Amino acid sequence: MKAIVYTQYGSPDVLQFTEVEKPTPTDEEVLIKIHAASVNPLDWHFMRGTPYLVRIIAGLRKPKVTRLGVDVAGRVEAVGRKVTQFKPGDEVFGTCRGAFAEHVCASENKLALKPDNSSFEDAAAVPVAAITALLGLRDKGRIQPGHKVLVDGASGGVGTFAVQIAKSFGAEVTAVCSTRNMDTARSIGADHVIDYTQEDFTRSGLRYDLILGANAYHSIFDYRRALSGNGIFVGAGGRVQSLPGMLLSMLLISFLSLIGSKKLCFFLAKGNKKDLVSLKDLLEAGKVVPVIDRRYPLSDVAEAVRYLEAGHAQGKVVITVERNHDV
Repeated sequence: MKAIVYTQYGSPDVLQFTEVEKPTPTDEEVLIKIHAASVNPLDWHFMRGTPYLVRIIAGLRKPKVTRLGVDVAGRVEAVGRKVTQFKPGDEVFGTCRGAFAEHVCASENKLALKPDNSSFEDAAAVPVAAITALLGLRDKGRIQPGHKVLVDGASGGVGTFAVQIAKSFGAEVTAVCSTRNMDTARSIGADHVIDYTQEDFTRSGLRYDLILGANAYHSIFDYRRALSGNGIFVGAGGRVQSLPGMLLSMLLISFLSLIGSKKLCFFLAKGNKKDLVSLKDLLEAGKVVPVIDRRYPLSDVAEAVRYLEAGHAQGKVVITVERNHDV
């Protein structure tokens, strides 16, 4: 089968489209014939090995796991003998390691049945970005109906899902994005849209119960100033920092959260099957619709990663896999 492989850290040029052995599922895994995958910032951080904290997980000098890709959607081809939740022929979506390939093995606990009304491409766009938005709003941000919620970075993968998920909770949503993305923000349900090239929301005098920083380009002090008395800021992404810088930010956030009623946090999402099912329900109800910017074939993953890394993607970047190729 064909897959994307990398054996050293670096630019997208290190990604190779090559022939590899088709995997065999373990007792608790399913073998998926992949129809689509999607690209996340996580992928290019692992590709480059930056920030260097990534290498503690991925390998200090070279990647220990030579396959990229996390988001996956496809059809179950075979199941391990202990698998009880899926059978061959089931259409599924979720997360795995090495999704940029024609086949992959995944734990049954990291998959859910694909929404009936979603294409494989739409389903593949969901897992990492939408789970990040869901956990940031629901678990870290404690969103409630009627809350005034601001999504900073509302045009990216996490941001487009965050706007829609916040609306599904009954919040009043303000989206912050660039001029060219304002119409998209309105089309996915934002009540108010701020063009960050024309206005700095942290200095407008308006206050929000919850701010989700899908890019976190402002300082912690700026976000704190824009919160209401008991408001919460949740950072779910942003500029890559050095290890000392990350530690300093964490200490500062902890200190500021202790000295007042406003709370601030950064987090890395780790979803589960229950969260995937929650997202499936939102998709089937039409409350969440993935925004897909571009589609690339499996052979062009390097270009897809390059495009996402440039920082101008509107929504998600999806990888398509030929369905009639059975190598």
